[in-house]
Amino acid sequence: MANRPMRVLHVVGAMGQGGIESWLVRLYRRMDPSEFHFDFCTCWPMPGVYDEEVKSLGGRVIPCGIWDNPLTFLWRLRRILRMGHYDVVHSHVYTLSGFVMRAAKGEGVPVRITHSHSTHDGKPPSLARTAYRSWMKDWIRRYANYGLGASREAMAALFGRGWQSGSRFCVLHCGIDLSPFRQDVSAQEVRKELGIPSDALVVGHVGRFTPAKNQAFILEIAVEAAKLRSGVRFLLVGDGPTKARVVALSRQLGVEDQFIFTGARSDVPRLLLGAFDILVLPSRWEGLGLAVIEAQAAGLRSVVSFAVPPEVAVLPDAVTFVRLNAGAGNWANAVLETASRGRLRRDSALQSIAASDFNIERSAAELVRLYATANGSRGDHG
Repeated sequence: MANRPMRVLHVVGAMGQGGIESWLVRLYRRMDPSEFHFDFCTCWPMPGVYDEEVKSLGGRVIPCGIWDNPLTFLWRLRRILRMGHYDVVHSHVYTLSGFVMRAAKGEGVPVRITHSHSTHDGKPPSLARTAYRSWMKDWIRRYANYGLGASREAMAALFGRGWQSGSRFCVLHCGIDLSPFRQDVSAQEVRKELGIPSDALVVGHVGRFTPAKNQAFILEIAVEAAKLRSGVRFLLVGDGPTKARVVALSRQLGVEDQFIFTGARSDVPRLLLGAFDILVLPSRWEGLGLAVIEAQAAGLRSVVSFAVPPEVAVLPDAVTFVRLNAGAGNWANAVLETASRGRLRRDSALQSIAASDFNIERSAAELVRLYATANGSRGDHG
């Protein structure tokens, strides 16, 4: 990279505060600008909370747009690739990555990476959807040099069960920034800000409001928990398309007084340290579940569905897995029992996360190594 920085185009949905986008921006903060330049191609039209920070780091956020017509999207994308002279195209948009990989191959981009962050595209089954998935996965196999995944389950979902037999496929765990978890936080101050009694048991959740995250089920857990213990509060952090429906349902079920909906927040580690007593994640499907890693870094236990990959349990005693079909009553029991075991030892928990692949310093170093290696041997899989 003596002549110019390596130019990388990340293809994402939008630059919101989702786990993928947050991870990428945290990575970009750590990149040497003399060695790497990141641009972000967004598929959806809404502005993102990270747009300005990307610009301040020297990158661009380039709307491409899949919302009107896939063929128009492909034409726009090829034009972006042609003008950007990218060394790497790194796509994070699940099956849509098939379009991205084909466009990148057609424009002569030497390194083409598809990154799987989920185990499902969230679309209902149909003949057309099945055909589309098969078509896109075929294009990914044909046109991608490398396949990465947030977990083994995410790898298998997009690249097939035999992914481990291919040298161009590997798991790359998305790491978290541990520095905010090393700060001293006043629980009394945080709870006062949120209007939470200091002695309340706070069951927290962090995630974008989507069908995958299944926040409506947390309302059912609250109904059952109220039968077992008084004074339980539920703190839900995040925003998204299903939030209004979940808030309305909390009123219908009569549990709105137990819930606090914060919206998207930039201080999630502070809330984990100062407000939460336990994390709940009843996902229908999940690529990894970084919120569970963050919870462990904050010294918290979690109750999660079996849709969450087992790799998330860096500290096995910290994560309780419950089947979704066990029902809200069993979930409420599991949450209260797990919370009764108290917090983890924060210093040793943080030390364990720091030593794991989920430390962002490690994932940044691994990604830099991959980019450099791939760029140096880019003809091997082309």
